[in-house]
Amino acid sequence: MSTLMAATFAAVSYFEIPVADMDRAVEFYETVFAITLERTIIDGNAMALFPEPQEGQSAITGALAQGDSYEPSEAGTRVYFQVTDINAVLDRVRASGGQARYPRTAIGELGWVAEFRDSEGNRVALHEPAP
Repeated sequence: MSTLMAATFAAVSYFEIPVADMDRAVEFYETVFAITLERTIIDGNAMALFPEPQEGQSAITGALAQGDSYEPSEAGTRVYFQVTDINAVLDRVRASGGQARYPRTAIGELGWVAEFRDSEGNRVALHEPAP
């Protein structure tokens, strides 16, 4: 690999999901993923931080974000959440007011994927690894 390529590659380290109604979004994500989000203000924007990865996990974290530059949308970048049971998560999505957009679909030896529309209008993806 060239020095130029090594210097310009950047791995994803954090994500933000735009929201219009922070209370509604926090309730949705806490219910769907059975987690607790930590609310804060960063640079004048309301945020709800996802839990930090546990020791030994190779994962990134992020936040729900509300502010002038955050506009929920089904278009654009998709964030994939790794889960152990896509169908159970999709059941909680529907029960919490979201909509399944792409059903649990096999992707070969990598497992399964699915997508949903969250309470704010964002398209979010799920990944269930193969056993």
